[in-house]
Amino acid sequence: MDALRVELGERSYDVRVERDFDGLGQALSARFRPGPAWVISNPVVADLHLGAVLASLRGAGFAGRALLVPDGEAHKNLESWSRLVQALLSLGVERGTPILALGGGVTGDLAGFAAATTLRGLPLVQLPTTLLAMVDSAVGGKVGVNTVYGKNLVGAFYQPQLVWAAISCLATLPRVERAAGLAEVIKLGVIADAAFFCALEERASALAAGDPGALAWAVRESCRIKAAVVGQDEREGGRRAILNFGHTVGHAIETAAGHGRLRHGACVAVGMVAECQEAVARGLVDSSLLDRLVALLLRVGLPTVAPPLPRAALLDASMMDKKRAHGIVHVPFPVQPGLAEMFALMPQEVERLLDRVPGTAAAPLED
Repeated sequence: MDALRVELGERSYDVRVERDFDGLGQALSARFRPGPAWVISNPVVADLHLGAVLASLRGAGFAGRALLVPDGEAHKNLESWSRLVQALLSLGVERGTPILALGGGVTGDLAGFAAATTLRGLPLVQLPTTLLAMVDSAVGGKVGVNTVYGKNLVGAFYQPQLVWAAISCLATLPRVERAAGLAEVIKLGVIADAAFFCALEERASALAAGDPGALAWAVRESCRIKAAVVGQDEREGGRRAILNFGHTVGHAIETAAGHGRLRHGACVAVGMVAECQEAVARGLVDSSLLDRLVALLLRVGLPTVAPPLPRAALLDASMMDKKRAHGIVHVPFPVQPGLAEMFALMPQEVERLLDRVPGTAAAPLED
């Protein structure tokens, strides 16, 4: 369908939004010499899509083979990464052997980190199969794993050489999984493109229903916006940090609840509400944006209220935020629809922000 370009000099690459995996092997043959190619996936995704990927690879002369990793956020950890690296080394991979990450964000992050670190770098291709991975984790080069201290605290910036988003994969997702991906789509409208945010409001019903045309449009537009941001700031030294809207609070919720217990997109949705509330309280943005955000999240099936969580656990998780420097956490707040700016929060201001998490402040909390 479409190809978008992430412009990063010698690390530039295409993001292809396609109907299925037909043509994938041909696209790879223009980048790599036909030979061994390892597809990293999980059992659930492999049952659905691995056959089509391997057929496309073999049709272009690649000896495609698969390695499976466990499914779920709970397995995105150093132990799984270590096992995957050891498996790749035992199979005799070479520096030119492409690694294809077939799955959602967990598989993409885990396989990407293995590719970044094995033999000091193997060629990486992202094949996202979830909406969240297509619009967020597969684009931009962030790879890594979680620890008990927080989400994505061990990892690297490692750009893929191609991203291939097969829209047909989205038809296999449960409704709740598609909704989780829409959190990252909505985020981009709030912080980077007011016209896109308005269009999402207009197409909310179609997106919630899983309309293929609406989803393909959302993926293309989201990748366009994110590619532009990443192209300006690859390593999150400036503008790219606005992409963390909703994530300071969202990651704290995920960590406090236990990785894998709550969907990332659901946590980001609640995080966006809390952070937008703080922006309104600071006088940075009109309350009408908060009202529109809450209404849109509810229309697409996302939560705006968190389950009861220990306040102490939320605070501990927030203090391990990757964006922390000298005890200060840098948080993006919307200042108008389609525009966000970064603000430095002292620890007591982070506490106040977490107290805005809907559903937790009024609930009994453990000290």
